[in-house]
Amino acid sequence: MATVVPLMPRTSRREKTDWSGSLIIASLAGAFGSSFLYGYNLSVVNAPTVYIKRFYNESWERRYGHVIDGGTLTLLWSITVSIFSIGGLVGAIITTPIVKFFGRKHTLLINNVFAVVAALLMALCQLAESFEMLLLGRIVMGIHAGVSLSALPIYLSEISPKEIRGSLGQVTAIFICIGVFTAQVLGLPEIFGNEFRWPYLFGVIVVPSLIQVGILPFLPESPHYLLLEKNDKSGAEKAFRTFLGKDDVSHELEESDAQRNVKLESVLQLLRNRSVRWQIITVIITMACYQLCGLNAIWYYTNSIFSEAGITHQLIPYVTLSTSTVEILSAVSSGLAVERLGRRPLLIGGFGLMVIFFAILTVSLTLQNHAYWLPYLSIFCILAVIASFCIGPGGIPFVLTGEFFQQSQKPAAFVIAGTVNWLSNFSVGLLFPFIQAGLQTFCFLVFAVVCLAGATYLFFVLPETKNKTINEISQAFAKRNKVTLEGREMSQFSSETKSSEEQEHNFSSTLENGETKSSIL
Repeated sequence: MATVVPLMPRTSRREKTDWSGSLIIASLAGAFGSSFLYGYNLSVVNAPTVYIKRFYNESWERRYGHVIDGGTLTLLWSITVSIFSIGGLVGAIITTPIVKFFGRKHTLLINNVFAVVAALLMALCQLAESFEMLLLGRIVMGIHAGVSLSALPIYLSEISPKEIRGSLGQVTAIFICIGVFTAQVLGLPEIFGNEFRWPYLFGVIVVPSLIQVGILPFLPESPHYLLLEKNDKSGAEKAFRTFLGKDDVSHELEESDAQRNVKLESVLQLLRNRSVRWQIITVIITMACYQLCGLNAIWYYTNSIFSEAGITHQLIPYVTLSTSTVEILSAVSSGLAVERLGRRPLLIGGFGLMVIFFAILTVSLTLQNHAYWLPYLSIFCILAVIASFCIGPGGIPFVLTGEFFQQSQKPAAFVIAGTVNWLSNFSVGLLFPFIQAGLQTFCFLVFAVVCLAGATYLFFVLPETKNKTINEISQAFAKRNKVTLEGREMSQFSSETKSSEEQEHNFSSTLENGETKSSIL
């Protein structure tokens, strides 16, 4: 035994470099037609804001004989921005039955129907003189986002070697950032960000969808789905060989087949489970802070924020590009640091830094007319807020959701997390213009309070979960949950593994299964 154990880490390190061509193509095509479009639609409405509002006014005047009053226009625009999240909530809820019936790959392919329909509705709304088409298109596009951010992580986690599932999960997060950046580039006045070409910004959505439709059909379905849902062992074996790039996949087949008899907990059962009460509370608070910390307000309303900071209208589109550039770099850095520094310091530190920079931003915006350099300080603070978010709060909440719960509890846990995520996203998109109008330069103090509350809660409640088994994490919460992991609970943990080494192995697999950005998400 002593001579065998030291060999295992070396084998693991060799496997970590095993990226097959099919796996790379599947991850890139899947992310381009899914998480890329989510990031794109988060920020695409920012650049043409002035022209879309003008279109609303013109449509309203032709229909009713008078222009929209200011309050109604603000409300209509807020609904346009935030209704995307309502569609996302619907998409997240319907994903579970869809992926079970159609499979992971085919769900991603079918989901492109939503993207194409949404693109046509939004791109043709000006020609049809109907602002309702833009609103409907945003809802449909939200459904696409909700489905893709749930189905894509499932597909990627089930086709990749367990040793690189965490790294592969970063592809989703990075493509969200690239989507935001692409929307900002195409929104430049020289391209589509002008009065005559802004509908093309929404028509572009069909391009990633068509690329995904052209590539994914030539790749296998998830071997996990083929084996457990379709009882197609030969198909699953072939899929494993294609994605893993090796001939002997007997271990993977056995590992997947071992999950056949796992009984999933429902959302109601999970909420009633006393042994995970504080884990659920922590997930809810973390996901709420993830959306309510103000980052999405910056993406939705970047131009108006920079305008308040004193940046000229001509420079705003170019300054805006710096925000997504910082986000991409920070997301990559976070992916490299999370396994070294741990979840707790990055999460608490990220929220803490956001409090500091939101406070400085409030001061700089309030006093911006007193010194020529204060608008530049405001820009720096916005970039610093984005970087602070991305190094911790940007991705770790989804990781924690995967680490807190057993395999049988994960689907219900992600439904809870996704519901909080999308509802909070909707709240920010809907309410921020009114918060900004009411509090003016002090509006960001609201987000500073949210970040401070989140950091304080996590400081006192969140244990470090890096390199911890599900048993060890549950033990860390046991005192707060007022339970002891003895008797039935310990038997349940023991029955899921055959030895302590195997328990670590299985937990690593389920942990990386849950590592998604489903979300930003």
